[in-house]
Amino acid sequence: MTPRTLAMTDLLQGYLQQVGFREPEILRRVREETLRLPGANMLLAPEQGQFLALLARLLRVGRYLEVGTFTGYSALAVALSLGAGGRIVTCDLDPDTTRIAQRYWQEAGVADRIRSVLGPALLTLDAILAEGRGGEFDMAFIDADKENLIAYYERCLTLVRPGGVILVDNTLWGGSVADPSDRDPSTEAVRAFNAAVNADARVDMVLLPIGDGLTLAARR
Repeated sequence: MTPRTLAMTDLLQGYLQQVGFREPEILRRVREETLRLPGANMLLAPEQGQFLALLARLLRVGRYLEVGTFTGYSALAVALSLGAGGRIVTCDLDPDTTRIAQRYWQEAGVADRIRSVLGPALLTLDAILAEGRGGEFDMAFIDADKENLIAYYERCLTLVRPGGVILVDNTLWGGSVADPSDRDPSTEAVRAFNAAVNADARVDMVLLPIGDGLTLAARR
């Protein structure tokens, strides 16, 4: 036992990749294609993808909301874990990466479960709220620009049901959030978000050191 999280050495990372998760073939191909693209650093870590999928299965998620989709790895991981009646709404700005996502969703046979909305995510979330769909979603995942993290979170908190879970990626931000000398706007935004969620009595929360940091907030 240890009172602190282990440092992720290259040796331990290699072991994790061998035995720590199972990656379906189609997700492996999404990941490998994405790694050849500009902005590949935005790709979700495969162990995070499996965690999302397992959590969706455990929570028996029927409605999933995603803010920031990129090439569709996380949405596909969750879609593969949902039942036939499960439905997903994704928000993204980039039509090119969205087309890659849709190609793999179609190949995996889950495209009919996913509604992909192109445009600024805040406008999309506001439109969903205006439709009276607050409390409709079981799980939401935020992996988008950091300056709007708190705004995305607040909207998702209304859109998920009581007991529903919001997950937020990159909340350790490469470790820079722990460096008070780093005043980059994105670092400051993640730091402010972390403090806000930690103080939010409306949720139960934990920040897990998986990937680049993954925060879970369960609505009370």
